[in-house]
Amino acid sequence: MRYLKLYGLLLCLFWTTSAFALKIILPMDVTQKNHLKAYGLTYWVLNKGAEADWLLNYQGGSFMFDFDVLYENECKIRGISYEVITESKANSIVAEVINPEVNMEDVKLLKAPKIAVYTPKNKQPWDDAVTMVLEYAEIPYEKVFDDEVLEDKLLTYDWLHLHHEDFTGQYGKFWYSHRNTAWYAEDVRTNEACAAKHGFSKVSQLKLSVAKKIRDFCLGGGFLFAMCSATDTYDIALAADGIDICESMFDGDGMDPEAQEKLNFKNTFAFKDFSLETSPIAYEHASIDNTLAHQSVLENNDVFTLFDFSAKWDVVPSMLCQNHTQTIKGFMGQTTAFKKQYIKSEVLILGENKTLNEARYIHGNIGKGTWTFYSGHDPEDYQHLINEPPTNLALFPNSPGFRLILNNILFPSAKKKKLKT
Repeated sequence: MRYLKLYGLLLCLFWTTSAFALKIILPMDVTQKNHLKAYGLTYWVLNKGAEADWLLNYQGGSFMFDFDVLYENECKIRGISYEVITESKANSIVAEVINPEVNMEDVKLLKAPKIAVYTPKNKQPWDDAVTMVLEYAEIPYEKVFDDEVLEDKLLTYDWLHLHHEDFTGQYGKFWYSHRNTAWYAEDVRTNEACAAKHGFSKVSQLKLSVAKKIRDFCLGGGFLFAMCSATDTYDIALAADGIDICESMFDGDGMDPEAQEKLNFKNTFAFKDFSLETSPIAYEHASIDNTLAHQSVLENNDVFTLFDFSAKWDVVPSMLCQNHTQTIKGFMGQTTAFKKQYIKSEVLILGENKTLNEARYIHGNIGKGTWTFYSGHDPEDYQHLINEPPTNLALFPNSPGFRLILNNILFPSAKKKKLKT
């Protein structure tokens, strides 16, 4: 009997030891049933205090972490493809990935970043791709807007997304088409009230102050991500510091007739030498956007291509471009694409459409932080119109376009010494 008890104890110890030696790997190639949820699960594991490996270019950028029954059950609940492997198999995979002869790398993810989304408190008649995918992937985030930014609340976050926003104070240039709608009137009212609350006489002055606070967030080490019109209008606002670029219907007086000549492109993150669109009835803000060229492109032919970076030497862009395909469906927005001639030489282009000579996905460093601009509005809604229903991501769990957003979510988790650019 004593020997049976000892045998049982040893058997129990064996299984316990074996369990600790196991790993869970989430393949991120075409075999993955739900790519978007896989990012959320990895974030959830990090949020539990565990670490994870991001295996760049291995099966589409797979994730791997220590086995736990809790983690395995969560994979099942969320409908994520996974495999439980031995420590020996995991070591073999890592050895393959770090081999200097292959374009792969093992990046350690250490903690879940704290996420903020800059979004208005009054509901707008459009949807934001980032908040949609965060909620679908079950990644927690907090909302901030002008009050929180001006009160330096950004210092408590690691990562910030800019909602579909107009930082020039021209209300998205919707005046001509939507000035008689209730939502437009409410947008004007709430923005003017916020400007007055903070001592500004114009909304453009409020938004410029917010843009500068966001710039300081990046300079101090923050990670910035923006989509659609929050990309070019952000840079336009910085370039127009101290210059009135708004016509009377936006701020009560006319724009500076010498505004174009006074722009300071040294202030911008990404763009240079652009021309302002001064007509208040034109939907565009500046010459940066390439939306007009897409009017002659068939939807099925509208694609862009991700660059294939060296995972070992260009770790950051490799992380940002992890995907199960290098060809991404195009999608439009108020800012659909960036004309290459207006992009600064030091900016890294991550995705482009060579035929149209445009960039769709760009990245850069500023101070201790970084920024990423992703053009277009919704990766799975080619031409999202105002008041259309939001995209149901349950229908697109493997969306390559939405994967690019989630790459940016996990990017701040990476071990800093591995981040070569």
